Amino acid sequence: MDDSTQLIKELLENFLNKLCVSFDEVEFLDKDEFQGGVRFLIKTNESGLLIGSDGATIQAINHLIKKIVWKRVNSKKELNERLNFFVDVNDYQSKNIERIRNQALESAEKVILFKRDVEMPAMSSYERMIVHSVLADNPDVFTESIGENGFRRLVIKNK
Repeated sequence: MDDSTQLIKELLENFLNKLCVSFDEVEFLDKDEFQGGVRFLIKTNESGLLIGSDGATIQAINHLIKKIVWKRVNSKKELNERLNFFVDVNDYQSKNIERIRNQALESAEKVILFKRDVEMPAMSSYERMIVHSVLADNPDVFTESIGENGFRRLVIKNK
């Protein structure tokens, strides 16, 4: 485990302790298949508190931890590149990514079979990026984002 990985793990453990959230461990998993980066898996019995409604809290934790790490690493001038990692709680993020990937593939099959566009529900920019990347190599369909702000969604179209 390198210095930046150790820094992130310690930061997460301190963060959880200050929140008074009990946890079994913060596990470091190298090169997650969905992200291309590393994953820090928090194992806890209080997952609902950390995940929040529709994953809003875990997204906020991810954002905060990334900002803190970026600021600390860049202030020390140790690393100039952007750190690619994400925080997961009891595999919630991984399961959510897999669900979105499956939903995108099923929707693409419907587009191909019925020759009609399929509009997916409103998604975060991160979730839309997952769908775009899953279907990028499909020669039969393409994706397009429509809508604004919190109502932005994807349309899968036939080529």
